[in-house]
Amino acid sequence: MLTEEQIYGIYVPVVTPFDAAGEIDLASYQRYVQGIIKNNIHGLVVNGTTGESPTVSIQELQLLIDASKQLLQGSDIPLVIGTGTNDTMSTVKRTELAANAGVDAALVVVPYYSRPSQQGIIAHFRKAAEVGIPIIAYDIPGRAGVGMTVDTARTILEMDNVVGLKDCSGSPLLVSELSRHGSKPVLCGDDLSFFDMLGCGAAGGMLASANVHTARFLDIYEQYRAGQVEAARAEYDRLVPLMKLLFKESNPAPIKWLLSAKGEISSDTLRLPMTSISDALREELGAHLAG
Repeated sequence: MLTEEQIYGIYVPVVTPFDAAGEIDLASYQRYVQGIIKNNIHGLVVNGTTGESPTVSIQELQLLIDASKQLLQGSDIPLVIGTGTNDTMSTVKRTELAANAGVDAALVVVPYYSRPSQQGIIAHFRKAAEVGIPIIAYDIPGRAGVGMTVDTARTILEMDNVVGLKDCSGSPLLVSELSRHGSKPVLCGDDLSFFDMLGCGAAGGMLASANVHTARFLDIYEQYRAGQVEAARAEYDRLVPLMKLLFKESNPAPIKWLLSAKGEISSDTLRLPMTSISDALREELGAHLAG
């Protein structure tokens, strides 16, 4: 079970590889995730936004949990499973599945599409937290259509079983305000804000870009924590052009293409309505690989 003290460093939200027919490619998943965890990351996140969670069925979620637990046998890397949907009842069922499977925590997103009130957001998280498994709340207004206010975030973080927050607001305001009042840990989920948010009190990052050059993101975090701020900034700045490419079109399409081009997964197939990246972005990412 994930504790607040374990929420720090680099958590990697992995993709869900699909074959050409759109079915989960477990062979690719196992090979690719094994490569990620060899870097001694601080947490593995399965079935988040980067894992195309809105298109993954509850039966497929069980497959991913089973495969992930097997890969992490003998490791102390926490396993976090995305269980949040835009429907509270569905979220509770998926969170119960994760709890029954013995994973370390559930990542629960602000309900998307419905654009609930702040009270609705709070009630949603209260239901998820009642399942009993540790919860990392996930604020991503760009995809959900609504975000948490500072007061809402504080209320949710005060709930029993909520152990932290993934902040994809794209602004340092939330983490700054929460840190100033001594809140539970916050992980930056906006890759291009990662360095700045470390300076505002973030405990680390849950970063899709860390699927690529994982070790370098770990080095940035360790350098920053050791007080080598300028060295960390220089290394981070060298990764910014890649991060911009990886988010030039909707995540995870660019990351899947790059992983496929590197042979880490067998195909860059996505499930509709997501589609593969444009020819122009392929050329740019191809140039990055060649460089």
